[in-house]
Amino acid sequence: MSPKKILLVEDSPSLARTYENYLRDEDYEITAVETGGDALAELETNPPDGVLLDLKLPDMDGMDILRHIAQTRMACAVVVITAHGSINSAVAAMRHGAFDFLVKPFNSERLIYTLRNSLERQRLAQIVETYEEHIARNQFFGFVGSSLPMQAVYRIIESAAPSKATVFVTGESGTGKELAAEATHKLSPRAEAPFVALNCGAIPADLIESEIFGHVKGAFTGAMTDRDGAAQRADGGTLFLDEICEMDLNLQTKLLRFIQSGSFTKVGGSRMEKVDVRFVCATNQDPVAAVEAGRFREDLYYRLHVIPVTMPPLRERGDDILLIANEFLNRFAQEEGKRFTRFSAETENTIATYSWPGNVRQMLNVIRNIVVLHDGEEVTPAMLPELVQPSRRSGDSVTARQPGAAVPVGPREEPAPSIRPLWIVEKETIERAIDACAGNIPKAAALLEISPSTIYRKKQTWDETGES
Repeated sequence: MSPKKILLVEDSPSLARTYENYLRDEDYEITAVETGGDALAELETNPPDGVLLDLKLPDMDGMDILRHIAQTRMACAVVVITAHGSINSAVAAMRHGAFDFLVKPFNSERLIYTLRNSLERQRLAQIVETYEEHIARNQFFGFVGSSLPMQAVYRIIESAAPSKATVFVTGESGTGKELAAEATHKLSPRAEAPFVALNCGAIPADLIESEIFGHVKGAFTGAMTDRDGAAQRADGGTLFLDEICEMDLNLQTKLLRFIQSGSFTKVGGSRMEKVDVRFVCATNQDPVAAVEAGRFREDLYYRLHVIPVTMPPLRERGDDILLIANEFLNRFAQEEGKRFTRFSAETENTIATYSWPGNVRQMLNVIRNIVVLHDGEEVTPAMLPELVQPSRRSGDSVTARQPGAAVPVGPREEPAPSIRPLWIVEKETIERAIDACAGNIPKAAALLEISPSTIYRKKQTWDETGES
């Protein structure tokens, strides 16, 4: 790997040599210039990976160079060098795109770690930017969302779809498990063949075998004709067994045999039927817990659990929440002939911070409720159903109480423990980390997962205000 190119902009030759000496053991190719004009020329002809930038230059303000880097969107990490009394300038520089700053005088260790961390953060930023430009998708076969958890789901489905391997989808109710199954089918070579979905938890135990395998005439009371089951109808395509953990144990044995051989017998029949079916299963339970509890056969679990897909709950999908809400709003407004085009800022905040225990399915119902019962260009907080209103929340959950029901009476609550100011807790934590690292601030910062400059800045504030 070629060395990182560093542009050192420092008008003092002696300091420039000192900094170069500090970095002599690092894998850097350092170019030193003394003026802003030379720095701009070097940026144009030999773009660096990192810039050490003194803000006080003889021909211009270093901030102008920083603005040039930001305006031209140069992919380089900038570390600003400033005098002790110019912290405000350094903070302003970070707002303009600098990754970090160093206050003169500083030692070699601080320079090494600050520059190293800045280059690493720049590398990660480039990865994220590339990901967003070339990989991230807002929509995928019925899904709406570009969050990292959903991008992972999309990639697994794309990779699994071409094979015949069984896909096992887990996730809370309303997260889109059936959409994942449909997407797997549509991306597979079986896309033109049938996709047959069966909810194992919604069919009575005495009927589900017939629903899967079919029956012959007279097999049981009401079986007036021969009937094909889901397995036969899905021949050549995909059979989706939703809520698979709800299936009766006796039927699980027959399903295992069917999966292994591709053959089955209709209820009441004697002839062996053979089909070519790709299986996709789903459950909102923990399948491992169901196996341990004896509700789900272990051998069937391992037969089905070939390619797991975990659907993230809506509360863990970040910006997807508002993306989905706006998608539903536009769709339902068009369907109902309403004028809605947006949510108010306060409504957006309520939607974004609500826990959505029913996930996407609950949001769909909430937005449809709003559109059907109201009209206007903007959705206001008053239009939200009571369940979603902040005033009805208790933590992240809402407990419904029947009208007239007694209010539970429990023991008297103990007084809340004393709460200490956050800055004191923060100060003590930082000081303990520094003590544990024998005064090595960069090491303490690394353990705390913050920038060393954050610690230096806070220590300076504490010293100036006399807080101890």
